[in-house]
Amino acid sequence: MAWSRRSSSATGDTWSGASGISRRSSDGPDETPVRRRKLLVGGGVIVLALSGLIVTGIRQSVVYFVTPSELAQAQERVAGKAYRLGGMVVQGSLQQDRGRREHRFILTDGKTSVPVRFQGLPPDLFGEGRGAVVEGTVGSDGTFQATTIMAKHSEEYRPPQDGQGGSRNLLETLRPEKGGQASAQGTRPTP
Repeated sequence: MAWSRRSSSATGDTWSGASGISRRSSDGPDETPVRRRKLLVGGGVIVLALSGLIVTGIRQSVVYFVTPSELAQAQERVAGKAYRLGGMVVQGSLQQDRGRREHRFILTDGKTSVPVRFQGLPPDLFGEGRGAVVEGTVGSDGTFQATTIMAKHSEEYRPPQDGQGGSRNLLETLRPEKGGQASAQGTRPTP
């Protein structure tokens, strides 16, 4: 099969084979803008798709919540809607029915308080005097029916005082008191 060079023009080199079919060795300038436009459109679609995925991921990972005061202001519009309610668990308000795994407590923002009912196992950090965000709906009796509890912890780090290691204090909180229960105060039980 013999190849011969036919002509060279501004649109590119043209080669023809024994069959007489012409083939371009390079694209002409008239095809470059079309290719560039296709590349830009394709790249733009990819960038938009990735941006959409990133924004959706960020929105889903951020925990937005309303305070008890905000929930009370929107009382007529809250029926049947799912909310995230955030506040502090009031000291002395936590009541537990361990047999039914039911927990009742009051969340407050310092101005307004909302009674909350949760059935299930709460997270380890959950307790009185601590922050919590609960997900759920407001019942007909005004009690917030929580389906999820997210306990909040302090972002403040406190190093051990007086040069004492933290591991010793931790071990002291795990030692059993008289009666077989662990010490909640972190004090060493008396023998």
